Amino acid sequence: MTTRVQHALEQLKTSGVRITPQRHAILAYLLESMEHPTADEIYRSLEPQFPSMSVATVYNNLKMFIEAGMVRELTYGDSSSRFDANITEHYHIICEQCGKIEDFNYPSLREVENQAEQHTGFQISGHRMELYGICTDCRD
Repeated sequence: MTTRVQHALEQLKTSGVRITPQRHAILAYLLESMEHPTADEIYRSLEPQFPSMSVATVYNNLKMFIEAGMVRELTYGDSSSRFDANITEHYHIICEQCGKIEDFNYPSLREVENQAEQHTGFQISGHRMELYGICTDCRD
């Protein structure tokens, strides 16, 4: 078990969350894969280990992880939500052919938020930047 998973489990225990084997497996999958999976992909991957686990169990646990601030839900138009266990400030690049999502780091756009706030009077709560293109797998 990785240190990240251990730390996350301790965080949950401290907040009074019971650690079930399914919850542990879902969290470990998210933290170790870092692939931005859908709930369905998580379910299909863990189903052989947990044949009695339902898709609803996966969704309920993802919702709890989101509320605990451990996971972000990424929504892109009509496609299924994807889930990101990297909660540090970062951006995404998305393949227009296969839908693969990769993280990339770029200096914070806080100055853009400040300018938007000053020009519009909005109280800015955050932003999301996405780049689109064709990944190397799809180009080959």
